[in-house]
Amino acid sequence: MSAALQGTDGTSLSTDHLLGIRHLVGTGEPGANARTMMLPGGIVTRRRGRGLETDDIRPFAYGDDIRHIDRNTTARTGELHVRSFRDERERSVLLVADFRPAMLFGTRRAFRSVAAAEALTLAGWRIAGQGGRVGVFARAGSETFFHRPGSGDRSMKAVAGRLAAAHAAALAMRGTEDPPLSDILESAARTLPHDGTLLLASALDRPGEDFDAVVRDLVHRAALDVFLTVDAFERAPVPGTYPYLSSGGRKASGEVKDSRIAADIDARTRRIERLGGRALVLDASLETLSLAGLIEIFDARRR
Repeated sequence: MSAALQGTDGTSLSTDHLLGIRHLVGTGEPGANARTMMLPGGIVTRRRGRGLETDDIRPFAYGDDIRHIDRNTTARTGELHVRSFRDERERSVLLVADFRPAMLFGTRRAFRSVAAAEALTLAGWRIAGQGGRVGVFARAGSETFFHRPGSGDRSMKAVAGRLAAAHAAALAMRGTEDPPLSDILESAARTLPHDGTLLLASALDRPGEDFDAVVRDLVHRAALDVFLTVDAFERAPVPGTYPYLSSGGRKASGEVKDSRIAADIDARTRRIERLGGRALVLDASLETLSLAGLIEIFDARRR
């Protein structure tokens, strides 16, 4: 196995590791941003330029190109706004990684947070290979790691870098309290182009009191897909006393009394589907090749 694929010890992430899993992904269909020119053999090329159709006008966010500032909207509202463009069929996806303290946990192969980042990256490579645009949003404490949706390898390299940096920052914080997931989701949704897709990788721990309202508002203008990333022990817990290693490196033990959490996974899946999104349960113990296969099937079934 290549060094890139061995670039994670299950608790940490590297940019090289996320770039190295690219070859596990099949695009599945021709790029949506490709066209057949009037050239011998039907040579497939990419459309040039930023596109003709207005994709979205939204508040300026860190990482946006100042050349895309929309003067009219900025003047009318008094706040910076940017206008983006796209081809009519272009697919735009924002990857949202949940790196809250509860995600920094795992019993087999990898932390849930590591598997979540791997799954998002695999999906990103697939979308980019189809000609779509991919961006990322992650938060570690008060620090936000954002890259607006872009196309090609250059954008995916930036996505991988942001994910690795955000995960490292989350590990360094060693926090114990999870902020509501709804806060992260709402902030990410503000940067999402209209009619785009928000792809969230999370275990949906502590969703927040307004989670349902935030999701309903999101699905009215965009699509929501969720990689429900869980640990193997959550899927099949066995009552007993188990040793564990804390985030501070301290060895301790804890007692598991029942297996109700396994049923809770199904309830979380149904909740997302009831709110108008799609959900795929991913076991963090699965190797990246297996994750890639599940993601390919899930993506092929999108509406």
